[in-house]
Amino acid sequence: MPIIVDLDVMLARRKMSVGDFALRVGLSPANVAVLKNGRAKAIRFTTLERICDVLDCQPGDILRWESASE
Repeated sequence: MPIIVDLDVMLARRKMSVGDFALRVGLSPANVAVLKNGRAKAIRFTTLERICDVLDCQPGDILRWESASE
């Protein structure tokens, strides 16, 4: 998958647990795991906005594109 989700990196930088993050964003821990593991097929902009607000980051800090050939 060419879109890489670096949510685990941002959580580590912010020293935030998955449970605390899930609670503050309004997601279930299972849905956070889906995002962290790169299994998500889509993300709503409202969810992305909440994630960026909680982590005090930009979308590019948690999402990046990689060429399929890499």
